Parts: sequence; C-alpha cells; structure tokens
Amino acid sequence: MPIGSNDNLTLHTQALLLRAKRQELLASNIANADTPNYKARDIDFAKALTQALEASPQARLGAAKPNDPAAVQPKILYRLPEQASGDGNTVDMDRERANFADNSVRYEATLRFINGNIRGILSAIRGD
Repeated sequence: MPIGSNDNLTLHTQALLLRAKRQELLASNIANADTPNYKARDIDFAKALTQALEASPQARLGAAKPNDPAAVQPKILYRLPEQASGDGNTVDMDRERANFADNSVRYEATLRFINGNIRGILSAIRGD
C-alpha cells in the first residue's frame, strides 16, 4: 500500500522535529564535555519516530500541530561510556562529533525532501 503524500509529510515532519531535538542533545553533550559528572544524553531515533507516529490519530492524519513541542517528546537516554573518566563525565567527543555530523546531514536531507514534496504539490495545484 503506497504512502499518501499527507502520511509522507507527517512522517518527515515528525522526523525533522525529532532530528532537531536530537541535535540539541548532541550540542549540549559537546558543550558540556569538560563539565564534571555530566552524563551524555541521546534518543533512540527510530523508536521515538515510531512512538510519535503512533501517539495519536491526529499525528497519523497530519492534523497535529507540527511545531508544537508537546507533539514530540522522545525518551531521553543516558549514554554508557566506553571508557571511564576521572571526573565522572561520560561525553566521548569523537562519538559526539560523529553523531552531530550524521544527524545534521540527515536533518538537511529530511528538510530537502519536505521542500521537494511541497514544491511538487504546489506544482500540481498550479498545473505546471
């Protein structure tokens, strides 16, 4: 069964909101790399996206307000360190930078997809 454009936009809108939330968490981890006892945080993106899409009928139908921060509330997880640090900080800068870059690229790709989809819909409406 093909995904309708409304379902497709809902999926990508929720993904964009989750990617933005994840970017905030990753930036916070990087900013607190030298803070004693700071615990690195992240989300399970796939699980959070599934939960966001199953949260309510409005989310599935695209009727939820996409910019409503309450619409997307992923469970924040604490990352287990691969190597213990003396000050209790669990931030691994190499991992955080890689995750930040990966998430940035995926955020941009999702945004481009949404823009392309909207341009296609507008073109169909105008009859181009």
